[in-house]
Amino acid sequence: MVIVGGGMAAARLARRLDAPTTVIAGERHPAYNRVLLAGVLARQYGPEVIALPAPGPGVRWRAGVRAIAVDTAAREVVCDDGTREPYGTLVLATGAAPVLPPLHDGELPEGVRAFRTLDDALADPGERAVVVGGGLLGVSAAAALAVRGVDTVLVQQGERLMERQLDAAASTLLREQLTALGVEVHTECRVRRLRPGGVLLARGSPRPEAGGRYELAADTVFLACGVLPLSGLARDAGIAVGRTGGIVVDERLRTSQPHVHAIGDCAEHAGVTHGLAGAALEQADVLGDLLNGRAEAAYHGSRPLYRLSLPGPIDVAAFGTASPTDGDDTVRLTDATRGTYRSLVVRGDRLRGGVLVGDLGAVGQLTRAWESDEALPATPLLHLLTHDGGN
Repeated sequence: MVIVGGGMAAARLARRLDAPTTVIAGERHPAYNRVLLAGVLARQYGPEVIALPAPGPGVRWRAGVRAIAVDTAAREVVCDDGTREPYGTLVLATGAAPVLPPLHDGELPEGVRAFRTLDDALADPGERAVVVGGGLLGVSAAAALAVRGVDTVLVQQGERLMERQLDAAASTLLREQLTALGVEVHTECRVRRLRPGGVLLARGSPRPEAGGRYELAADTVFLACGVLPLSGLARDAGIAVGRTGGIVVDERLRTSQPHVHAIGDCAEHAGVTHGLAGAALEQADVLGDLLNGRAEAAYHGSRPLYRLSLPGPIDVAAFGTASPTDGDDTVRLTDATRGTYRSLVVRGDRLRGGVLVGDLGAVGQLTRAWESDEALPATPLLHLLTHDGGN
């Protein structure tokens, strides 16, 4: 077995496989939990805390070595150090790469970096930072920097923070909590140019500097503008890539080439690339069962669950759909004193989604009800928002 990629999915699969396995890891660090990078950026704990369990003795882990080509005819992986790794079965777990907006001249200016890897989290941000992007990654980075004492500005082009996951009320509360941490938040604010020492904003954006200059000074600019599947290795090898840019896989996580599978952020199943740790681990578990001989195993997709526990503390969870459609019921519970918000979307007797901010005590019970897709108990809907389910 050969696995290309050293992230969470690759590490999970390598620990499960019964056969001798080589992992071409890319990053120089041992495998780590990418979900917890904000805590490292905040300096709340060191990288050893987020390290994943080491693989067993049957795993050969090639840290700092990158795969540059796959020769499907010879069934070999070509590495950047000149070596070639033959495979019987190949698993592509190459993950995703940060989106770098075209606001520069080919290379990122000095002091501009993405927020994606452990090296990004370990970098010294200086005294002033700008975070570009108000999605999950951007909010995580901004909160971590503020807790660390860095003067932080968060710039979001859209109307609200985490607009894909949160409804308007939850997004407003999240913005208030970030502001309370000391983050200066600007929505509907577009960056025009990245430059050493900061960013230039488009005219009409909030907060013009003196003399009409729309500029934010920073020692470090963190780009958190989303991610794209890393599928170039597969595409160059003639392996099918789908409309989302991910490597197309079936329910057995097979690609279009024999003996080649794909899992994690690089994989596209049924037209969807999830980009979530939970989905990547589910795929690793299914493929582990299949490669270990359990022929009945199959992957039928993952249900999106987003959960953030950020320095501050800021706690956010979102699952399913946050916005009701015709015929749906919405149940909301807001506690302005405690800074908490909960909203559920119910269709008939089924839970279809929810958003929680500030207190996640009920999230386990709610997500179980959502994932099981079973009929809700015959109690008032408001009881769904209590920790005990109304009991």
